[in-house]
Amino acid sequence: MPLLLTGRGFRQELEKAGALALYAPLEGGAETRLLRRLRATGYRAQITSARGLGDPEAFLLQLHGVRPPHLGHQSVGRGAAVGDVQMAVPLLGHLFDGSAPVLLWLLEGQVLSRAELASLLALTRREPRLKIVVELGGARALRWQPLEQVLQAAA
Repeated sequence: MPLLLTGRGFRQELEKAGALALYAPLEGGAETRLLRRLRATGYRAQITSARGLGDPEAFLLQLHGVRPPHLGHQSVGRGAAVGDVQMAVPLLGHLFDGSAPVLLWLLEGQVLSRAELASLLALTRREPRLKIVVELGGARALRWQPLEQVLQAAA
């Protein structure tokens, strides 16, 4: 079990690949130990669900507009039928203050399309401080592989 004690191999592969696909045992625990090890080495981390992510680049790194959900028949006055646009701050914006590396840990990544996964991989290439771990499902034992390999295998 030395892998879970230090997390060094995981961190080295994450830094080399930029984005990793993670398959963790369903009872949990192993992935949070890895996350704690990464935080201890200086990473600023954000955990979020992949559900409702929308456009990954806009949601994570840019100021973007969000409309309230459509609740049926409404007036078509000033706010139109879908309501006023509210501006939302980027999810990772505050983590890029300073020079520390930034880690985005996405839960339930199996709901993401190949295009969304490719977009996340492209983000790590454009922003070298950003590292992404996407949980893509369960496994009997903790395992991971570069996200790029997952995308190539699915093609």
